[in-house]
Amino acid sequence: MSAPSQLPRSVPIELHRQYRFQWEPAQESFVLLYPEGMVKLPGSAGEIMKRVDGTRSVDQIVSELETAFPGVDLRADVVQFLEVAYGKGWIRAKQAG
Repeated sequence: MSAPSQLPRSVPIELHRQYRFQWEPAQESFVLLYPEGMVKLPGSAGEIMKRVDGTRSVDQIVSELETAFPGVDLRADVVQFLEVAYGKGWIRAKQAG
């Protein structure tokens, strides 16, 4: 069975287990660390990834960010970033069990 081509919106999402999300003082940015290297996540990317914790869905992350940053329609940008992260294998729908 192949993986879905689009990130599900209503189920919790999590980091793929080979990645670790953390603040990197030397980069002055949040980063994703993985065995072969690092991905720098500047600005809003870090704010989004802070919420990818296995308990929140895409819709919940969007709602939380729109509450944190009122008056700005963030849905399209947040979903687009999460779709890219999903396509790169950084995140996945939470695995059952």
